[in-house]
Amino acid sequence: MAQEPVVGADKEFFASARGCSACHDGMVDEAGADVSIASFWRSTMMGNASRDPYWQAGVQAELLDHPAYAEVIEDKCATCHMPMARFTAVANGRQGRVAEVMRDPDHEAYAIAVDGVSCTLCHQIEDAGLGESTSYSGGFVIDQERPLGERLIYGPYPVDETKVAIMKAASRFVPTESRHVREAALCATCHTLFTPYMDASGEIAGEFQEQVPYLEWLHSDYRSTHSCQDCHMPKAEGAVLVSTVGGEARAPFAKHVFVGGNAYLLGMLIAFREELDVQAAGEELEATVDRTREQLEKRTASLSFHDVSLSDSQLVAEVAIRSQAGHKLPSAFPARRAWLHLWVADGDGSVVFESGAWDSTGAIVGNDNDLDPRRYEPHYVEIDRPEEVQIYESIMQTSEGEVTTALLRGSAYIKDNRLLPAGFDKATASPDIMVQGVATNDADFAAGGDNLRYVVDVGVAPRPFTLNVELLYQSVGYRWAQNLRRHEAPEIARFQGYYAATPNRPLVLAGDTATAGG
Repeated sequence: MAQEPVVGADKEFFASARGCSACHDGMVDEAGADVSIASFWRSTMMGNASRDPYWQAGVQAELLDHPAYAEVIEDKCATCHMPMARFTAVANGRQGRVAEVMRDPDHEAYAIAVDGVSCTLCHQIEDAGLGESTSYSGGFVIDQERPLGERLIYGPYPVDETKVAIMKAASRFVPTESRHVREAALCATCHTLFTPYMDASGEIAGEFQEQVPYLEWLHSDYRSTHSCQDCHMPKAEGAVLVSTVGGEARAPFAKHVFVGGNAYLLGMLIAFREELDVQAAGEELEATVDRTREQLEKRTASLSFHDVSLSDSQLVAEVAIRSQAGHKLPSAFPARRAWLHLWVADGDGSVVFESGAWDSTGAIVGNDNDLDPRRYEPHYVEIDRPEEVQIYESIMQTSEGEVTTALLRGSAYIKDNRLLPAGFDKATASPDIMVQGVATNDADFAAGGDNLRYVVDVGVAPRPFTLNVELLYQSVGYRWAQNLRRHEAPEIARFQGYYAATPNRPLVLAGDTATAGG
């Protein structure tokens, strides 16, 4: 069945994912497991990029801060969160819009906007310039000349010419083999993002690396062993018949699960599914949350105690963290953070020392930045007080040196001690990915992880002591959510309501236990 165009513009370039699902759903691998493209994708953050309530709130905050640059901000933000609507607008002589489209389900661009990062967006990106700086920040190239019916849609497999006419008739796209869809550089077009920043006078003063996981990956050992797709689109078991209309089973087949690090916001999509017009079924969203948690909790990091000792009343423990990620951990959007939660219990079970606890609001106890937006917690080599917390994060500063969470005021990172991937050389890292702050000179903070020493005065507490440590993670840090409160907009009020109703419990990425004085 031929798909209807989803935008009533002079030039049309895309089709909805719903049309693609007619032939690319109901698929299984050789083990009989469901690997349906459409049902996997529509429950991911990629499929809901434009519905993301935190993103929508953030866009409104930037618009309120910089009204003179409203058109620039909306167009920039629409480029990768509602790319098909934005591309169509630009190709027809307009600019990308966010609020105007997302607030009005009857808007001509709404249907294509809520498809987020969709099938006919990614699979129409050409290989021209991929991996080059011109392709970053949404600089992907998509043909603007071919009409529907002649547009090329790229996939990784040789094309069965006997099936071309079927797909062309059903979708109005021509299947074309190109291996670039398996390359990390394709993902880099949106996941290497540079944004303009403003100085105190409100003028654009330069450009800032908001998120650059692709560049971090390039500077690691993973560049020669794993692509983005290898980890975030894991392979199906054996060959898969990729279409319900028949053809040859294909291998390897990348499952379109797009497993990331945002279980928290996926939870919001579940809780407020109808209000956000989420098309994925509740069980599909729950399955994506489960996959996300499994990736974070089992394949992201390891943690262990080294050299635990007790001498008189002084307990000393070294903690070793090893990252299993192919980029910094955490990576991408700077609201994300990971931290160490360590506590020591005495022989009676009473806690005699604790660093890195968290409260019901999602704040980290003792974290300077959660207590005061003007301050931040430094990187530590040794911790001997409960109010000291090792937090692996990136902290932005303005061009005037003030701590900020406002993206268009962020000019640099005053702190960046996110855990480094294997093979990452601190000394040769480019300015866009270099370590910032105290961690720069910490010899134990290096490629693949960090070692941290805890020194605890246990006094006369009864022996033996039990030590517990966890590496915790949040995709939306407390300060980032709280700083939105100074603005008034429907999207911001909505997110604050969601945040209050959705406990910001950190995920445990890894943990270990040890004893001393037994």
